[in-house]
Amino acid sequence: MLDNETNLSRRRAVGGLGAAGLAMAAGPLLAADAAAGGGGAATPAAEPLQNPLTKYPRPPFKKQETPWPGLASKMDPLPDHGEKSYKGSGRLKGRRALITGGDSGMGRAAAIAYAREGADVAINYLPAEEEDARQVIELIKKAGQKAVAIPGDIREEEFCKKLVAEAVRQLGGLDIVVSNAGRQQQRQSILDLSTEDFDATMKTNIYAPFWIIKAALPHLQPGSCIIGTTSEQANDPSPNLYDYAQTKAATTNYVRSLAKQLAPKGIRVNGVAPGPIWTPLQTSGGATQEDLVKFGAKTPMGRPGQPAELASIYVQLADPGASYATGQVYGAMGGNGTP
Repeated sequence: MLDNETNLSRRRAVGGLGAAGLAMAAGPLLAADAAAGGGGAATPAAEPLQNPLTKYPRPPFKKQETPWPGLASKMDPLPDHGEKSYKGSGRLKGRRALITGGDSGMGRAAAIAYAREGADVAINYLPAEEEDARQVIELIKKAGQKAVAIPGDIREEEFCKKLVAEAVRQLGGLDIVVSNAGRQQQRQSILDLSTEDFDATMKTNIYAPFWIIKAALPHLQPGSCIIGTTSEQANDPSPNLYDYAQTKAATTNYVRSLAKQLAPKGIRVNGVAPGPIWTPLQTSGGATQEDLVKFGAKTPMGRPGQPAELASIYVQLADPGASYATGQVYGAMGGNGTP
């Protein structure tokens, strides 16, 4: 036990530190605070909150019709794919992605976001969509990433095989496959739906992912991922989308089935399920002109979504940080439905 003299000496020693001693003790803390942006240093201003109800255009929209497969650049208002708003942070640095339907809609939003997150990107599209595709290629290049354009019709098995081979060749490999391209043509009655139309929808939405994934799989290493674009139509089908809705139910199902099959190989499979999104699918025959005018009005948010609002979901599912997420379907439906 310490005696009184020892205690007194200790108190005098501590007291003798005075202001200089306290300043020395606090020095490392102040230096750390300054390095972290404290001590009066300027810090970036926080982004202001935005009301999601008024962030983007709301119906009524004007009637407009474009020949199938449609161009985003001809829509009014123009869709937002994140061209000006998406900011990356290196989440996909060094990755190599193939995205079908990368010229517009969610595919375009994913391509822009992936490039700004550090990935090289190959996009597939129909030759009739070249105008939109050129814009995407330029945006990928501006992000400092390699951009590969591979036009062609994925309704043909041989082309799907060549698509994957060309993407692998030009990118030097493959880590991410986004099976996004889709065909949607509304028909008020099954009696109006021809076998040719039905076959085209099935080939685009069901056969093509099968062919592409099958061709890509030998090139995918553990840590790679596959992402499918499904829809709210998988669970709540519209009466005039008889064939399209079936394909989206099938997409949801293959995501969950394939995820179980490929999990032991270390390859993740997930899906994105949009609600009504403002894309050329709607103006090129996917919706009636009457429905187009009020497109998205029935959602709790009272408006359609924009492709840019789903970009971060595609990034999250490709991010290696989401390594425990497989067999999941992430929804973005403006308040309606479940994925």
